[in-house]
Amino acid sequence: MGIVFAPLGLVLVFTAAITPQWREGQAHLGMAGPGSLLRSGTKSHGTRSSSVEALILLRSDGLWESCLQVERSDLRQCWPVAGPYQRDPRVRLAQGLVLTSLFLCGTGILLACIGVRCWADLPLRGVAASGGLLVVTAGLLSLTALGVYTHNLKRLGMDPSQRIHNPRYPHLNLHPAGSLYFGWLGSCLQVLGGAALLFSFKRPRCPTCPSRHELSVSPCHSCPEMTNKPDMDVYEVSC
Repeated sequence: MGIVFAPLGLVLVFTAAITPQWREGQAHLGMAGPGSLLRSGTKSHGTRSSSVEALILLRSDGLWESCLQVERSDLRQCWPVAGPYQRDPRVRLAQGLVLTSLFLCGTGILLACIGVRCWADLPLRGVAASGGLLVVTAGLLSLTALGVYTHNLKRLGMDPSQRIHNPRYPHLNLHPAGSLYFGWLGSCLQVLGGAALLFSFKRPRCPTCPSRHELSVSPCHSCPEMTNKPDMDVYEVSC
């Protein structure tokens, strides 16, 4: 469970980190089309068509990139984050926490793979559990970054002292976007996978093996639980 969930969580958090859909906003723009002058006869009074095409402007922000797109069109432009949004301390905090989370999760997965040792009979339980501890820490860090960003989503990059209502720049209704959900899912998988690896700190107990005092008197294969199962493979386990 730990070996599967931890890499999957790492991929999801990495996907959330590089995609610019942490928050989205849209604004309705009314743009009058080219008025067609309808003429009937030689010198009739012309009437300009009042057809107005409603355009929807989509804005999306991520940790390192922002994008602007007109809905139902191929007009899309992305650029690195800049301005007040980039200088916002909460955005910089989320960037640092996510980068630290990715590094710790990758290191934890590497330690877990070394500790599990699928190519050997006995694992290195301490190494695997240490990797699980790093993975859990990485998941908690990414959850913290997501929580800070989501809690301040509508205030990021906004200066409350400068509230200028300019009709040329319509108000955007900001809301959480898809990258946040990838991040939440990946962080939860990291916590679950790391917690599963943490159980490696506790050495398994063998209830069918006799005590150490009984081992000096009679061999382990004399246990009735084992002798009743003829095809059982018996391994030497340090209880």
